[in-house]
Amino acid sequence: MSTAHEIAARLPDPAGLRAHLRALALLDATIGDDPQFRCYTFDPDWGPGEEAALMANGSGDDFSVLFTPAGVLIRGFDHESVMSPYARDDERVWPGVLDDVPASLRPLLDEPAFRDEGIDVPRVTACIWRETTDTSWRTGPAITFPPDREDPDGSGYLFHLLADRSPEALQSYFEDYYECPVPLDTVRHALTATAPTS
Repeated sequence: MSTAHEIAARLPDPAGLRAHLRALALLDATIGDDPQFRCYTFDPDWGPGEEAALMANGSGDDFSVLFTPAGVLIRGFDHESVMSPYARDDERVWPGVLDDVPASLRPLLDEPAFRDEGIDVPRVTACIWRETTDTSWRTGPAITFPPDREDPDGSGYLFHLLADRSPEALQSYFEDYYECPVPLDTVRHALTATAPTS
């Protein structure tokens, strides 16, 4: 089973994650010739002192990674997940997913871009966070995941390029998405160009 717990254990530190997300946005902008079909974008001016990496696949799935002075919040939404608010009769977020998000990062969940009209909760099936004082990524510790589901919260699907950051994984993704060859050197160059400086 793949869940936010497993993904959190495979993420780099915030600087490394930020650099990787910038590389994904750079590759998407370089390989794709039509901005409306890009999945990955990076906004360095999301808000005062805030940056945002966004993914939207055009099929109803999306994630955001918000970098703020208080820390980093990762929100993912898999529209086919059984943990989606839309799959629940009460249209509430799955118990435990957001319960332990710290007060310093909780206001980020109120962003209108992450909510749909007519439902009073954020679009979320998976959430991972890291305050600036944390030494590791955190997720809701008390989530009871639906049984017999390989990827119940969509984390494995949504965050696969954050967990497997190899040039080969990125090359495979972009070749499949754009249906064209992508030189491995191009991928490596993007990863190098956005790498954090020591």
